[in-house]
Amino acid sequence: MTYLLTRWRMITTLKTSQNTEKVCFKCLELKPLSEFYKHAKMKDGTLNKCKSCTKLDVYNHRHFTHRDSVLAYDRVRAKQPNRIAQSKRIHERWKKKHPERRKAHILLGNAVRSGKVFKLPCQECGEEAEAHHPDYSRPLSVVWLCPVHHRQLHANHEKQNSTIF
Repeated sequence: MTYLLTRWRMITTLKTSQNTEKVCFKCLELKPLSEFYKHAKMKDGTLNKCKSCTKLDVYNHRHFTHRDSVLAYDRVRAKQPNRIAQSKRIHERWKKKHPERRKAHILLGNAVRSGKVFKLPCQECGEEAEAHHPDYSRPLSVVWLCPVHHRQLHANHEKQNSTIF
């Protein structure tokens, strides 16, 4: 640990003669100051860990090292009145912005409840599924996917930015 810290300090003093670059103490890479979050209490006004290392640390904290406590905290926070009100505002905004999607969701829900359409298992893995509308103008024509495969489909769509939806 001492060697790493000494090496980091040495790299910092050698390579950062201008105030436009900084060495991340975690990955030891020299990066522009724009790659560091602002931090008013630090001498140069930026955090000593780059944005990508910080994001990785936060991800690991939330999903691995302290998952249970973070989920418990999120459940409590979601019940706060300001969070509930914000969630309602976001949902109302979505309904106004996407009336055709809302109509398709309502028509499909009614058809499932009345027995005209049956929920099927995921087409990929066979788990319990949710409906995906490839075309909102045909509200009862859906693809049944589990939440994992549904998210993957949307993530691939965002990457490719295609028009399959």
